[in-house]
Amino acid sequence: MEGGSPAMFRPTWQQVLGHGLYLGAMSAVASVTTGVIVALAWPGRSGPPGWLWLALIGGPLLLGAAAGMVAGRRTGVEVGAGGIRTSSVFEEGEAPWHRVVDLRAERRGRRNVVSVYLDTGASVQLHAPYSGGLFAADPQFELKVFTLSHLWRSHRFGGLPS
Repeated sequence: MEGGSPAMFRPTWQQVLGHGLYLGAMSAVASVTTGVIVALAWPGRSGPPGWLWLALIGGPLLLGAAAGMVAGRRTGVEVGAGGIRTSSVFEEGEAPWHRVVDLRAERRGRRNVVSVYLDTGASVQLHAPYSGGLFAADPQFELKVFTLSHLWRSHRFGGLPS
């Protein structure tokens, strides 16, 4: 991004924690399913030992939670004079302001997200900011959307002088 310091939008720590817990829980469910299959095939009537069940549940839960939290803080959006840059949403990694036709908050599923409409007719949802229930709530969501909208309106017709 050229000119000025870019604004960064990343998931809040509560959103990252919620994402990590979700991934950890899904990993644990998959692991327990594997454990049930192993228990059914286990020789003898007693089944697998207790430590194996603890490893099948606790290990994936902790690993999934940690992976989700690390990945969650790395996602985000950088906004500057050149446009909107994200790690994976746009084909080139960046949408210049002159290609953005509209930018608005929309309800998608159980979340409020920011959608960017491009001159190609494509609609893209940004990874951040977003807001939803429980861990996905972002009390600053409206302010962040206003900031994004202001930056877009300020730069869409050639930008402001740096």
